[in-house]
Amino acid sequence: MDVESKLKLLKRNTQEIVTEDELRKLLKTKNKPVVYLGTAITNSPHIGYFVWALKLADFLKCGFKVKVLLADVHGALDNTPWELLEYRYKYYKEVINFIFKAIGVKTSQLEFVKGSSFQLKKDYIFDVLKLTTYTTIHDAQRAASEVVKFGDNPKLSGVLYPLMQSLDEEYLKVDIQYGGVDQRKILMFARENLPKLGYKPRIEFMTPLIPGLIGKKMSSSDLKSKVDLLDPEKEVTDKVLNAFCPAGVLEDNGILAFLKHVIMPIKNDKKELFLIERDEKFGGNLEFKKYEDIEELFIQKKLHPQDLKKSVAREINKLLEVYNPKREQLSKLGKKAFPK
Repeated sequence: MDVESKLKLLKRNTQEIVTEDELRKLLKTKNKPVVYLGTAITNSPHIGYFVWALKLADFLKCGFKVKVLLADVHGALDNTPWELLEYRYKYYKEVINFIFKAIGVKTSQLEFVKGSSFQLKKDYIFDVLKLTTYTTIHDAQRAASEVVKFGDNPKLSGVLYPLMQSLDEEYLKVDIQYGGVDQRKILMFARENLPKLGYKPRIEFMTPLIPGLIGKKMSSSDLKSKVDLLDPEKEVTDKVLNAFCPAGVLEDNGILAFLKHVIMPIKNDKKELFLIERDEKFGGNLEFKKYEDIEELFIQKKLHPQDLKKSVAREINKLLEVYNPKREQLSKLGKKAFPK
């Protein structure tokens, strides 16, 4: 794959790259660049995680070494009880492994890193303290504002969060940090502040956040907005069929967003068509090669929301079938990680 082909694949469903010129240069000059994504082990993972798993799969196809940081210390800084950290780390690692399996990525191609394996070491802690002397409370809080749950009486831990995420780039020895666009302020904080410690700024790579089922950001903490990875088939179907999806409306439409960012890329990569099953009296079945064709028909109100939702529910359940052999075991671990 040549540089421009790699760039095209990496830009698929991507919102922002800082900067694209730096990425092009990296692709030209380094045989095995390194990218990482970090996920704090806070709330229970949901189907929105497929978005970043697919993008990491794109990085693998472009010859990157991929690291997935399971950020247990960051989870604690964002109010995860310390006594639950190990359970949540184990749960995250297990369920995320299955996400990659569902999309055809061998986890042997990835490197999973536990945050506390390096974030508690002397040199790292020294750099955190050093970075605090260059950072105002206002700047740190602003950087973390869309990620950390500060509340009315912010904790000091939340202020440390963006400093540590910045330093992770250096200590993981990566060329790119990848995250959702909600991470943007932290990623820009990293670019601005790492050079103050003598470290090079990295390329920052962002994909959009997809809306949840109720017409706003898909959130782990809002059960109505998400499909959990271990939801039973009927529950998945019920949630999707009751999702926000007004006829002809694209804005805040989580059904179309999931179709665009997850289902259709998988179909395209497998050279499969997306099937919408309809009764003959409503025009019969439809098959699509491109997402744009589905969107156009939906805008024209020639595709009924319920027909669309039934087909999306079917595809989500297909993806989640991968959990069936270990569903009971994972549910038990999940109850320990997220006790009510």
